[in-house]
Amino acid sequence: MHPVLLVDPNDHSREKIKKMIERNRWGFAVEGWAETSADAMSLMSRRLFSLVLINIRREYTRGMQLCDQIRQKSRIPIILVGGRKSFHLARKAMRYKVSDYLPDPVSSDELLRSLQTVKSEIETASAYPSGLSGENTQALSSPSGIIDQVKTYVRDSLHENITLKEIARILHFNCSYLGQKFKEHENMTFNEYLLRQRMEKAKSLLAHTHLKVYEIASEVGYSDLDWFYKKFKAYTGVSANQYRKMFSGTA
Repeated sequence: MHPVLLVDPNDHSREKIKKMIERNRWGFAVEGWAETSADAMSLMSRRLFSLVLINIRREYTRGMQLCDQIRQKSRIPIILVGGRKSFHLARKAMRYKVSDYLPDPVSSDELLRSLQTVKSEIETASAYPSGLSGENTQALSSPSGIIDQVKTYVRDSLHENITLKEIARILHFNCSYLGQKFKEHENMTFNEYLLRQRMEKAKSLLAHTHLKVYEIASEVGYSDLDWFYKKFKAYTGVSANQYRKMFSGTA
């Protein structure tokens, strides 16, 4: 189920839109709502959503400002509902790369088609095994999918110089924001996770292959052998050679 953040200051229209979304049963559920842009950004800082739906019927200018604020942090899908049938307004909305702009009156069928499109984008994004090929598409994946993309990239690129800054750039996320969300999801920082993955792979290679230690260090992203030795001993409590002896009985 893909969580939706609904931004709408009006109780009546908010409830109507919520029912339209959940009646369609297209894999979306309203799991957060906000009356103001500040409330919306606060919610987004505390948890991840798959879609932001903004009712701009009476708050067009503020709705556009919220789109701008969101785009400074992520490429999450945005659907705008309400407002006038105006090419000028729709064109302005598209500058923020919104997924759809649905002027009044919004029908259930129109909203369903928009949700189908967004879901298709999310599924397409999740289909990339590397998690990072196809920049704009990848940024549309579900909240847990975003973190999974980061983890998959780490797994497939351990031999390279990996930085959260580069991953955030590819995914079109603010680096600090992505780091915060990663820590909330994994209960550890990105760098802690990266070190763990490097060391666990090194342990496996030491125990189950005949690769030289310097080859293993390279396989897990260390060009400086002395630095690898230091990190490995700090992580396991024994040297790389001692660890290998525990499994092979050889020097």
